[in-house]
Amino acid sequence: IKYFTSKTDCQLCTEVGELLTEISKLHEKVKLEKYESENNPELLEKYKIDKYPAFVVTNKEGFGDRMRFFGIPSGYEFVSLLSAIIEVGTEKVELPEEILDTVKNIDKPVHLQVFVTPTCPYCPQAVIIGHKLALLNENVTADMVEATEFPNLSNKYNVKGVPRVVVNEDGYFEGALPEAIYLDSIKKRLSGEKGNLFQQG
Repeated sequence: IKYFTSKTDCQLCTEVGELLTEISKLHEKVKLEKYESENNPELLEKYKIDKYPAFVVTNKEGFGDRMRFFGIPSGYEFVSLLSAIIEVGTEKVELPEEILDTVKNIDKPVHLQVFVTPTCPYCPQAVIIGHKLALLNENVTADMVEATEFPNLSNKYNVKGVPRVVVNEDGYFEGALPEAIYLDSIKKRLSGEKGNLFQQG
């Protein structure tokens, strides 16, 4: 777990650091590395870290480099952290067989920002699916963003409810969608659609 902090503008850096320290004590193969943003510009560039607290769950081979967390993964969101650790540690990513080819065939950059809150029971599913896509395809980067810690971003993307998944800045969908519909919404954005990518009814 590569954990990034900042001496300024880092609301819950201490709390996230304590949580990740406890997690690292649970298994000998879980290692925690702490970096101050002011002293590690090259790592900020590599992992595209632009707000704090932030961390990446990855292994020595870089499996997980595009799967990021911004803010504290507390409450229900703790499940997303555990899922990331297990998937990176085993290098096993489970998705329905019928959509795996579609995931692997994504050939354009996709940036997913999944806005969550700790009290949202549906948010972990949205984060976990996004992270799975990032693990399976190098064109995908997926972020968990704790909405209340980054109000400027929440306002920018008009986050009124969670989970809200922002796709490449100008497309979005909301709710805990099944994997196939989640992926279909991403495909709509890649084909040029903007705004709400999932309309019910």
